[in-house]
Order: sequence, then structure tokens, then C-alpha cells
Amino acid sequence: MGRAGLVEKSVAAWGKAGQRSAARSALVEAAAQFQKALEHLALLPDTPGRKRQDLEFCCALGAVLRAVKGHAAPETGQAYARAIDLWEQLGSPSEFLYIPYVQSYYYMARGEFDVARRLDEVLLRSSDERDDAAGRFLGQFSSGRTLTLIGRFSASRLHLEAALGLYDLDFHGPLVHQTGFDPQVTNRTYLGIVLVCLGYPEQALARVNAAIAEARRLAHPPSLAVCVASGGIPLTLVGDNAALSEWTDELAAVAAEQGFSYWQAVAIYNRGWIKVNTGDVFEGVSLLRSGLAAFRATGAEAWTPYLLGLLAKGCEMAGQNEETMALLDEALRIAKRTGERWFEAELHRHKGQLLLQQGHAEAAEDLYHKALGIALEQEAKLWELRAAVSLAQIWSEQGRRMQARDLLAPVYGWFTEGFDTPDLKQATALLDELA
Repeated sequence: MGRAGLVEKSVAAWGKAGQRSAARSALVEAAAQFQKALEHLALLPDTPGRKRQDLEFCCALGAVLRAVKGHAAPETGQAYARAIDLWEQLGSPSEFLYIPYVQSYYYMARGEFDVARRLDEVLLRSSDERDDAAGRFLGQFSSGRTLTLIGRFSASRLHLEAALGLYDLDFHGPLVHQTGFDPQVTNRTYLGIVLVCLGYPEQALARVNAAIAEARRLAHPPSLAVCVASGGIPLTLVGDNAALSEWTDELAAVAAEQGFSYWQAVAIYNRGWIKVNTGDVFEGVSLLRSGLAAFRATGAEAWTPYLLGLLAKGCEMAGQNEETMALLDEALRIAKRTGERWFEAELHRHKGQLLLQQGHAEAAEDLYHKALGIALEQEAKLWELRAAVSLAQIWSEQGRRMQARDLLAPVYGWFTEGFDTPDLKQATALLDELA
């Protein structure tokens, strides 16, 4: 057999080894094996057949790197940049229509939301032109995911619920291997984040619990990790520390066993937040710092305003007010630069609370108004309620009790669920005082 024949056999062997490793969730091994397949493939003549093999291995490598290195890692980006270039050279074959989806995820994770949105639009348009059901499902989910981060909650909800309606397990099940994660369970956790911000905490937790139950049934470690980590955000927002602790232990175990650096960082961060809320503030703040540093080391930019906001809360509880203000200002700068606005209202409100403690009541009131305006623009009832409570408290202390009640009562009256959550309990108590 000639040299080319030996190289072809080597490529096939490394490719099969990578597929076997990926199938048994040995993803670190799979990444190394797909890389070997690509190195040997580069020795063959540049033909359309070689290009297609190259595309298949780049996609497979990207899928495992998303879990092992992180969504925003340079290695992940390089694999998918090569994949999308090859896809376009080959005439954008339909069976690889998921490539804009995973490329969008990469840019979203890096905080480049304009690029992510353009890729989402390409995916939706291409899917409609080709009447491709899998591409349409991924396009709806990807659009909803990106819109969540930029704070367009109602539009995001429409896309995510459309994706739920399009999903067919038998038809779309293989997407888990093509994209690296089960997109349906991830879709449900994003919908949970959106619903809690829109003011439906019970529906949000129902979606997230269903997603995690399905992820456990799938026995696919990357899908379970992304689901438990994303699902922890609604738990944090409603103050369910017990469930968050249980899920974080599960996340830490999966991430450590599989070597998922991105999810290990999230688990460290969550443990820090739990400690802050259960009285071990200084240890909690230390873990929050470590988790944030590890998270950023993966190349991720998305979610950092939220993570900085939680760290700021921990620092405030530790009496570190100067650092608290610096963290809030950094979070707001990132939100402005990237357009990640989903947590922006809460950052302004928190900054107002800090200024109020320092005796700057007028500046605090201005920030509460700003938070309320953002919440109204985003139709985010959770942020609207929190801003209204803060404004009502300051007005009450100024003797403007009727004005405070007139502001808060209609916001509180809008809610139909979640009355056991800390936010609604606080609003109830304040309305009772104002009555």
C-alpha cells in the first residue's frame, strides 16, 4: 500500500477512536484523537472529499472542546472558524446547517452579541429557504438564547417557546452529538431564566426541573453540566439556596470527573454564593473571586456582569464597600460595552442601595428610577418589583407614603405566583407598613 493509503487508514483509525471516546463521554481523549485525525488528514491532497472529512472532524472536535475547554475558549473558536470556512467552500451543505448555531454560541459566550445575532439570522433564513426542520429548531433556540442575554425577554420567550413546539425527539435527537449538548434541555433552562425575569418564578422552576430530569435521563455529562449550571440562575434569583447547593454538588462532581474547566469554575462560584448566603461570608467571597477568575480564564465574557454583581453583594456583606462600588461599576461598563443588559437594572439598583447607605439619597433615587425604567423597557417584572420596592422604601422614609404605595401596589398586584419568594414577601411586608 502506498503512502497515501497508509495516511488514509491512519485518518480513519483516529477518527473512529475519537467517535468511540466521544460516545462514552471520554471527551479529553476524543479531542486529542480528532486533532490527530486532522493532522494526518492535512497530509492528503486538497480534494472536495478531503474537505468534507476535514469539516466533519472540525465539527466533532469543536463539539468536544465546547465541553472540555469552554464555549468561548480560543481552541473552540479555531475549530469552528475552520468548520464554517470549509462549510462555505463546500456550498453550505444542509446536513451541516448546525454550524452557524455553534458559531453563534461561541460569539455569544465571548460577549459579541451583534455577531451572534447575525449568525442566528443566517441560520433562520437558511433553514426557511431549505425547509430544514433541524435548522429551524436550532435557529429559534439560538435566537432566544442571544436575546435573553441582551435583555429582550419577551422576544426571547417567543423564540424559545417556538423551539419547544418544533422539537421532535426522534428527529432532533442526533443534534446532541453534532452540537455537543442536547439543545432541548438547554432551551428549557434558558426559558427558565427568561420566565423568572418576566415575573413567573414557579413556571420558571418547573421548566428548569423538567430540563434537569431529562438531562439526567440522557446520561450525557455535557448536557447535564450546562443544564444544572444554567438552571442555577433562576434558583439564585428566587433565593432557593437548598436546591442550588444540591445542584452545585452535582455540577462539581460531573465537571471534576470529566475535566470540564468552564463548569468547574461555575461550581466554585456557586459554592461561594451559597456560603455568602448561609453566613460564611469571607470564605464565600474568596470562592466567588476564585470562581470568577477561573471562569474568565476560559475566555468567557457573557454572564460576567451577573457574576460581578453577585460578588459585589458578597463584598458588601463583608463590609468591603469600596470594592463593592468598583465591582458594580465594572459590571456596568461591561454591560454597556457588550450589550449584555439582562441584569443591568439590578446593577443600577444595587449601586443605588450602596449610595443610600453612604448618605447620598438623591443619587440613590436617580439610580432606582433608572433601574425601574430599564425594567419597564424590558418588561421584566422581577426587576420592576425590586426597583419599585427600593423606591417605595426611600419615599416612605421621606414621608411620601401615599406615593410609595401608589407605585408599589400595582406592580405587586400584577403577580399571580411566587408569593413565597423573598422578593414578594418583602413587597407584601412593605405594603402592609404603607397601608
